[in-house]
Parts: sequence; structure tokens; C-alpha cells
Amino acid sequence: MNRPTSQYHTIVVSDLHLSDAEPARANNPLWKKFRRKDYFIDDSFSNFLDFMQKKIDAAAIELVLNGDIFDFDSITAIPKKPSFEVSHMEKRFGLDSTEEKSLFKINLILKDHSLWVESLSNFVREGNHLIFIIGNHDIELYWPKVQKAILDKLDLPDNLRAHVRFCEWFYVSQGDTLIEHGHQYDPYCMAIDPVHPLIVKNGKYKMRLPFGNLANRYMVNDMGLKNPHSDDSFVKSSMDFARFFFKYEAKIQPFMIFTWLLGSLRTLFTSINEGLYPTLKDPLTFDDRVKQIAYRSNSIPSVVLNLKENHAHPAVLRPFMVLRELWLDRAFLLAIIVAACWQIFTTSHLFANVSLWWFAVPLMTCLPFFIYYSHGVKSDVRENARKAVERTPLSAKAAGVTRVIHGHTHLPEHFRLEDIEYINTGTWSPRFRDPECKQPWGNQHFAWINGSQNRQAGLFIWKNPDAIETEAINATTLKNTKKNAESNFEMAGL
Repeated sequence: MNRPTSQYHTIVVSDLHLSDAEPARANNPLWKKFRRKDYFIDDSFSNFLDFMQKKIDAAAIELVLNGDIFDFDSITAIPKKPSFEVSHMEKRFGLDSTEEKSLFKINLILKDHSLWVESLSNFVREGNHLIFIIGNHDIELYWPKVQKAILDKLDLPDNLRAHVRFCEWFYVSQGDTLIEHGHQYDPYCMAIDPVHPLIVKNGKYKMRLPFGNLANRYMVNDMGLKNPHSDDSFVKSSMDFARFFFKYEAKIQPFMIFTWLLGSLRTLFTSINEGLYPTLKDPLTFDDRVKQIAYRSNSIPSVVLNLKENHAHPAVLRPFMVLRELWLDRAFLLAIIVAACWQIFTTSHLFANVSLWWFAVPLMTCLPFFIYYSHGVKSDVRENARKAVERTPLSAKAAGVTRVIHGHTHLPEHFRLEDIEYINTGTWSPRFRDPECKQPWGNQHFAWINGSQNRQAGLFIWKNPDAIETEAINATTLKNTKKNAESNFEMAGL
């Protein structure tokens, strides 16, 4: 495998979330409108690669696609004449994560994003290198047939196929930068064992999907007015949820509460059930597996094992965390309150002809306590993102680097934490403030480690079609506070 040398420029992007194109629906024009071909980022990405190659002026580049490049979980299509068995649940929610079914999904994505594939092919043909790092939404990239399908679609000469590699969850660039998608620090989205991610279920090998993937599959895919790649679609207050429902969903999905409840229950059952399956691994081949991961990631086996030890504890092994994030704790508590009040009424009715007030009064008495509890429960998505950043100095020390680059959170950042430079490249996926897709927001960020400037790094904003911002943040001058980082990252540019 050819490996880039230290003079290479390194460009990092993440979270493209490429999926199949959503067809327009005449009877429901807002349904997943953000996923229509009109909003694909392919043109922007192609222009970006062309511009950067001209900007760097013939110097070699390693492009690191840092996880969630593909979104297998959003695909609900099934083949017309499948060569494999398709269950009733798969017809309803999309194919499972076996190798053959993942192969169908990647071929569907690549077909709908032919321009994106062509631009990557041309990029590698110029002598550049391409590194895929597996994230949580494209965890199915693990399968050899899926990787081969991507290589075949790139249609590279034999001598250039070695310029493309796939890394399990991290990559060490030029000995100075640890690049991870970052999902392994998120208890809701991590692979329980990224070294051995497979389980056997119903006699078949399949990927063990993280909780977040299952939530998209069984719940979010049925909420077509909410963008799964924007946390603001789901991390809302009760009042914000109510406003959104009455403004948009009441006409299109008036029974959204049942969509949420059934989807949440499916997610809860599947995540805990599959989370308890034993990891499929062979102790006799463990060392070889770790060596392979280390080789692909430009590291050594001890780095692989040390990074793995710094990962979060999976939420599926702490069921109450899952219940709380799905709002099922509040649903169950309300159901218990209603059932208890009804029991009071029916029991009293056995001895006397009491009115419904014997049900209503206890219920109204309990509701303030329920509301108080509900308002006190906050999503810990943002808190997990903060904890992930706090783990980076230890990960950097384990990898022997001075810089860490993540994606996953969709929050672009650039700051110093202790003696480590931290960058998050945000997301390129289309985001809008409204289901009509008339109010776009956010920028397309990327990290550039400049090989001709002593590997100095910056967080930059791509302005399609032919410009990037001209003011650069010098990472060595950033103050050692996350508060300053939050205000500074918006200034990032070239």
C-alpha cells in the first residue's frame, strides 16, 4: 500500500451523508425535501476538489473522508428482484446490515451520486490519495464487498487502487494528526467493539448497528419533515416541538405521537437485544486483526488498543439512558400515572357510585409533578459532544500526536485544549431552518493541513463555486478556552 509522505497536504471533510435521492411527492411535497437531488452537494464537492488542486498547485494531497460520508440508515428502498430473503420488517424499514444487503445500498448511493464518484476518481488519477474513515452512519463500509464496490466504481488503474484505503475508525496523518470520526466517544452512536463489529443473528453475519442508527431506521425515517442530520430537529423544548407540530405536522402526520411511540419501542427493543449479542471474534486471529487495523491507519497495534480503551461506555448497556433519550421514560411515567388514577376510580366505583372526578382529581394532582420531571430531563447529546472533546488529549497522547480532528457532531470548531490542537469539520449535508428548504443555514467546512507551511492547520469554509474565505485562524494563537473557540470557529478561512 502506497503511503503519502510528509510533504503532502492533508484535507479533511466529514459528514456528507450521501444517500439515494428522494423522489418528489405530489401529494406531500415537503416529505424529506432536503434529500431531493436538487439539494445534493455533488456539484459543490466537485468544484471544491478542482479548486483545491489548483490552489495547492500540483502538490500531492491526501483527502481524508472522515466518516458518515454515506448514510446507509436513510435508505428504505429494496431491490425489485432480490437475490436474498427480505423480511416484512425490511420491506417496511429498509434492508438489514448483512454484507449482500449493504452492497445493494452502496450501489444505490453511488448510482445517484455519479458526479461525486467521478470527481473522486479524477482526483485520485492526479496522483492524490483518498482515505475513508468509517463513521456510525456508514459503519457498513466494514464489508469487503462494499469497499470493492466503491473501488470498482472509481474505475482506477491497477497502480492507483492502492491510493485508496479504508480505516476502521481512525487514521494518523503524517505522524502529527489523529483523525477520527468521533462517534466512538458518543455512547449513543459508537460501535460496541470496532475491532470486531459483527454479530450472528438468525444464523447470519451482520453489523451490530449503534443505537443512533437504529433510531434513524425505525423512527426518524418515518418523520419526513425532520432532518436527521440536524440535531435541532430533535433536540427541542416541549414548546418548540408543539409549535413545529401544529405548524407543519398536524396536516401531514396528525398521529405523529404514534409514529414516535412505535418507532421508539422498536428502537429500544432492537438496540438492547442486539447490544447483548456476543461479539463475533476469534482469539487466534485477534493479533492479526489489530495489526491490520494499525497498518491501514498508519499506527501500531498498541495505539489501536489504547484508543479503544478511551472510548465511551455504550448506552445500550445502560437502558435508562436509551429510555430517556427516546422520551420513553416520560411516556411510561405518564402511563403509570393514568393507570394508577384509573385504578383508584374503578376500585372506588366497586363500593360506591362515584363520579369521574375520582379519576380526574388524582390525575390533575399528579400532572404538575410529571411536568416538573419532564422539564428537568434534558437531552445529553450536547453533553456527550463536550465529553468527547475532553477525551481528545488522552487519545492524542496514545497516538503520539499534537492535533486531533473529529466530525460527527456537525459543529465546526477550532481551539486548543491543554496542549492539543482540536478541529471539528462540521458537516456538508444540506440543512435548512424550515421543511420548505427555503432557509439554508450552516457552511461547508473543511480542515487543511498545509504541507508547504510546516503542517500548519486551519478550519476553512468552502464557498461554492470557486472561493474559500481569506482570513485564517492561526491555531497556535488561539486561547485555551472552549468559550473562545465557539466564537472563533465562525471566522475560520483561508
